[in-house]
Amino acid sequence: MKPETRDKLSRVSVATLCTALFKRGLRNQTIQDVHPVARKGRNMVGPAFTLRYIPAREDLNGIEVFKNPNHPQRAGVEACPPGAVMVMDSRKDPRAASAGGILVTRLMVRGAAGVVTDGGFRDSPEIATLDIPAYHNRPSSPTNLTLHQALEFDIPIGCGDVAVWPGDVVVGDDEAVIIIPKAIADEIADEAVEMTVFEDFVTEEVRNGKTIIGLYPPTNPETHINFAAWRTKTGR
Repeated sequence: MKPETRDKLSRVSVATLCTALFKRGLRNQTIQDVHPVARKGRNMVGPAFTLRYIPAREDLNGIEVFKNPNHPQRAGVEACPPGAVMVMDSRKDPRAASAGGILVTRLMVRGAAGVVTDGGFRDSPEIATLDIPAYHNRPSSPTNLTLHQALEFDIPIGCGDVAVWPGDVVVGDDEAVIIIPKAIADEIADEAVEMTVFEDFVTEEVRNGKTIIGLYPPTNPETHINFAAWRTKTGR
């Protein structure tokens, strides 16, 4: 990911990115039923590194599997590159944890940009205090072994009804998480920045008493003139 793309995506909202992707016909990019464990006041941005769980089978998923150094959950945490966002497919099932405080701490120490699951996290009060953005469905205390079996990592997955391919760009804010196909991440970042500038202008106009008719969308030619003048005045 280009540093300038990462920087641009760190300054725009998921809502704005939704609209930019919708203009390109991409309607299903926001991960459903996933929320920040704690609001960080900054965006999470990074390429996706994926982990897939399947339903656990009791004869194959006892507590002893964690002794295997190649266990996909443990190995995946150690393989997640610095700057990446680990995205977990937990089949939208938060009844057992996708990970807990120790593994999320390890991701943070290794320089991961964030972690997302469509399941739940255990130790969520601890995770909330960590300096790493984390998103899940809801808190979940039982170990993942009770319901989830880690199978493989760095492969295409589904997370919250969204297809996620390794290297896709993940952006999370204090509201939601969205997946941007990596092939169009640069142009989406550029457009989202421009959209944000215009929306900031519109917000200021509305607060000053302007009607939204002709302003948003800018169907009144005067809106374009006023916007250009505002950009000059604000340096944006």
